[in-house]
Amino acid sequence: MNHIAIPLAPVTPLAPDGGPSAADLAAIEAEMPVITAEVDLLDAEIAVLDRVPSELDERRVRRARRRVLAARRALADRAAAHAGGAA
Repeated sequence: MNHIAIPLAPVTPLAPDGGPSAADLAAIEAEMPVITAEVDLLDAEIAVLDRVPSELDERRVRRARRRVLAARRALADRAAAHAGGAA
């Protein structure tokens, strides 16, 4: 069987050792508060999937959503400040 797909160049060049570059690691580190907040939100949502959420469950999900929004806002503010512009 012959494949007819055209081989494309990778979008992001790989580091010489094949691992993430310093810039990639810095970007991941900058986004880590957002990632952590999203994992906490997912945990809170999973906890209430198979039952009717109690008031405490609803509060936990609501707080987790607010933490995600706050972390995203902080990341966007840092990106805007780094770019030199104001949003």
